[in-house]
Amino acid sequence: MSIKKYLISGISMLLLFGITVACGGETKVVSEANGDKVVNVYSARHYDIDEKIYSNFTESTGIKVNVITGKAPEVLGRLKSEGADTSADIFITADIANLYQAVQADIVMPINSDMITKIVPKRLRGENNEWIALTQRARIIAYDNKKVDPSTLSTYYALTGDEFKGKILIRSSESTYNQSLLASIIAETSEEEAKEWAAGMVLNMAREPKGNDRDQVKAVAAGEGEIAILNTYYIGRMLNSDDPEEVKAAEAITVFFPENTQMNISGASMIKYSKNQENAIKLLEYLVSPEVQTLYTDFNYEYPVNPDVLPNEILSSFGEYSLQDVSLVDVGENNRKAIEIFGQVGWK
Repeated sequence: MSIKKYLISGISMLLLFGITVACGGETKVVSEANGDKVVNVYSARHYDIDEKIYSNFTESTGIKVNVITGKAPEVLGRLKSEGADTSADIFITADIANLYQAVQADIVMPINSDMITKIVPKRLRGENNEWIALTQRARIIAYDNKKVDPSTLSTYYALTGDEFKGKILIRSSESTYNQSLLASIIAETSEEEAKEWAAGMVLNMAREPKGNDRDQVKAVAAGEGEIAILNTYYIGRMLNSDDPEEVKAAEAITVFFPENTQMNISGASMIKYSKNQENAIKLLEYLVSPEVQTLYTDFNYEYPVNPDVLPNEILSSFGEYSLQDVSLVDVGENNRKAIEIFGQVGWK
């Protein structure tokens, strides 16, 4: 099915514009010693809608959300170095690999909330609720809808076939998205088969890996390759971009869900040294509520984790998919092996 641009629902527009920005870019972190109600978030998410969500939470509860943002390695590094002296209450990031690193560093604690346990499916929570998913992102195949016959597409594994030589576009091995994809293939098959897949992908690449997921779409539109692997939410954002070139590029591709599609997440953990635990739980519960889940899907084109919330129109237009039967915990545990395999096969 070709991708068409959709308007954001009127309901979500009302929700959005009822929110005022209160904490965007704020770096001040405090405890409640001064009498203020606060929660301190260290976040590797960088979307405008998140700021508006935090502002709305403050308006509703009187709890101020202080946010420090950065790339995931920077935020994790700061949390590790601060240790027990940290002011952070919550760590929010994209990709299970980053959440798993926080668990391995022993800087998080179980999230004790009956509401969250009831709402968020077990497969989207850590073994002991050390992390929870906030949103989901499918890693899909996107193809040039003028050059590729979709009947030739099937699985991630099939992309290593000779018919796809010189046609594949994908970002570098430094991308945690790709690390988690390969880690999921290890969990689904074996290290040996995952290595064969990665080596086959390198042989079929149209160019050396570079850029982000948006850049892969643009490269397909520019004729540099015919097939890209990327996360679904990038397509939604491009279709509704203010940049007409991004819209044009996104309209040139079509989404294909491979058999057993890998579904990654963005998620949150509660820091074991949190000084505002009650407020942290309230914020986490709010983030999985229908109100916020609707904003995540309508404005950032991510799949909801709350089963009562439907994906927005763009995501729904992509069609149905079957999920890879792999534990996210196993994906996190296989991250290091995935990085090693990338190095062995020359995936730059």
